[in-house]
Amino acid sequence: MLNEINQAKKVLLGNRKKGYTLPTNNKLYPAQWNWDSGFIALGYSHFNLKFALEEINTLLRGQWNDGMVPHILFHDLNTNYYPNHSVWNCGNKIRSSGITQPPILAIMLRKILEKIIIKNKDKFKIKSIIKKITKYHQWLLKYRDPKNSGLVSILHPWESGYDNSPLWDKPLNAIKIEKNLKYKRGDNKIINPDFRPLDIDYDRYVTIKNHLRKNKYDPKKLYQNSMFNVVDVGFNSIFLKANKDLLSLLKKFNLEYKDIQNYIVKSETQIEKLYDKRKKSFVNYDIKNKKKITAPSITNYFILFADLKNKLINKEIIKTLRKHNSKDKFFFSSIKPNNIKYEEKRYWRGPVWINCNWIIYQGLKDKDKKFANLVRRKTIDLVKKSGFYEYFDTNNGNPYGAKNFSWTASLFLDLILEKKYN
Repeated sequence: MLNEINQAKKVLLGNRKKGYTLPTNNKLYPAQWNWDSGFIALGYSHFNLKFALEEINTLLRGQWNDGMVPHILFHDLNTNYYPNHSVWNCGNKIRSSGITQPPILAIMLRKILEKIIIKNKDKFKIKSIIKKITKYHQWLLKYRDPKNSGLVSILHPWESGYDNSPLWDKPLNAIKIEKNLKYKRGDNKIINPDFRPLDIDYDRYVTIKNHLRKNKYDPKKLYQNSMFNVVDVGFNSIFLKANKDLLSLLKKFNLEYKDIQNYIVKSETQIEKLYDKRKKSFVNYDIKNKKKITAPSITNYFILFADLKNKLINKEIIKTLRKHNSKDKFFFSSIKPNNIKYEEKRYWRGPVWINCNWIIYQGLKDKDKKFANLVRRKTIDLVKKSGFYEYFDTNNGNPYGAKNFSWTASLFLDLILEKKYN
């Protein structure tokens, strides 16, 4: 096991730049990604606390004045990646994208701080990070839930983190693709196109992105005007968990917490309304087209991570999760394998992703210890078998996408080493 631990550390250090870490060491993702950095920071915390906090600090250096933390920061402007900094044409101190990603920073910071004794000299620095994360959460409250409903929206599939999931098929089908659309993809030249989103997906992503840019990424306008507006269970589950962890940090550091506390109560109630009692699963809601989205995505089970107080729902959700892809050798597939939209090798339409398994494992730990340990063991075994890749085949464990993938290495480390702290 020591050999694999050292290999995981080597992947992270090999992908590290000055103060931040690339998702992989090839040209596929040549920038800093928001939720990748959160997962990466957790991995570093097991062997280099300085790098862990630096990863978060560098990401927060790109925070916009209004509080938004972008989904990509372009530290290196010499890149052939699409869409690059010039295509987005925005950013504060660092050139960036104009959208966000699942807000996992508070979750990771709390986990990191649980492992260490905070010295007085470090308190000011950590307090500063917490204040920036709070500003980010307040941005989500203000601009992604302007009606104070208790649920926030995503305005682009990329904001979910699971870009081409079948969850987005119907909302995307309703989008009229911009005429004379011109752009040059690079991802499907680096990685087998069979493993990547389709060109039609990209046409729609770029159409939405261009519309956001025309609106100058103005959060006051975009909730109403965006071509895509979906309440995603996965994103909201992560946000509810992040708010709970942020509340704990705010109290610990004697910072104002009433807004966050009130929103947690509202979210807890509202997210339960997305539960389909008949199907015993959660559904997304397409605000733009006023329709429910019922695709059986593994991300619907992120609700376990949110730690709802409703024990009956938790119990039923776990029962449904057990059947998600129980006939396959490896779990969890990103979409239920018996679904018509399932594709074994294509990105978020079938393969196993280590971050999803990690999130679900965290959600199961206090609810079904036996099942949680099975998820942990099978996830560790999959990475040991196939290496630190981006995603994996649910039938045979074959690796797909980028190799030397940072969050796979990082979360593998956390799964292996967490017992030291529990």
